[in-house]
Amino acid sequence: MTLSAQLSPLITANRPGDRQLFPTDAFLYKLPMRTRIFQVDAFTTTRFAGNPAAIMPLEDFLPDPTLQAIAAENNLAETAFLVPQNGDYRLRWFTPATEVPLCGHATLASAAVVMERIEPTRTHVIFHSASGPLPVTRNGAGYVMDFPSRPSEPVAPPPQLAEALGAIPIEVLENDFNYMAVLADARQLRAVAPDMAALIRIGKPGYIVTAPSDDPQYDFLSRYFAPIKGIPEDPVTGSAHCMLAPYWANRLGKTQLTAFQASPRGGKIICRLVNDRVELEGECVFYLEGEVEI
Repeated sequence: MTLSAQLSPLITANRPGDRQLFPTDAFLYKLPMRTRIFQVDAFTTTRFAGNPAAIMPLEDFLPDPTLQAIAAENNLAETAFLVPQNGDYRLRWFTPATEVPLCGHATLASAAVVMERIEPTRTHVIFHSASGPLPVTRNGAGYVMDFPSRPSEPVAPPPQLAEALGAIPIEVLENDFNYMAVLADARQLRAVAPDMAALIRIGKPGYIVTAPSDDPQYDFLSRYFAPIKGIPEDPVTGSAHCMLAPYWANRLGKTQLTAFQASPRGGKIICRLVNDRVELEGECVFYLEGEVEI
């Protein structure tokens, strides 16, 4: 006898006088759903470096509390959820604490999943997101993402920022998403050890620290902290480079830059400023492929 035949009397016992062991809707709701999951290290050519992201293709988006619970369970900086839409994909990103409007490394990792696993003959995809359409094109072993630029303006340093970062910036810039603290040199940048609670009290979604590179193969270095979003230090942050690239392009007088995010894992990003867009290029390494039960 099949499993469904064994369960049928329990599910359909709805006649007067019958004892309904499992109400139909409740029983069916509790049946587990299995879906694919990939964990991909983005902005790196080396496993265990770059920024790991969980990528989960779905037929349709689950309720927001479920998506948030999955992201918290994965406990990575970002979990990306992909849903097919008119030949391309709808894309949403969640940290362990909240949904975010833009994420670079999880978009790069999503492109790798689409073009290397789901549809391996593809060389181009558009992700429809809260930040608009995000085209991604395969380029050799890597991927080029077309993101919106996020220019910034110099501001007076907010009170307590230097103390919270443990470093005195030579310049502070701001946009709606981040404060960016420019430091004098790479040594200071690597030594930064922020007070995360103090950064939360200041209240900005994210904090970038940046400095000129001391390695001739890179134009600038950065690090990124977002404790209010549940990310103490992000290993490699594509969206931060939407703010970094315009600043360093203007400062260095060039529109193509090679950047290194100097977190403990580290990652390389090639940045190109194209009008009001920023192209971000990087590579990915697959770490894990499997299924989750929800």
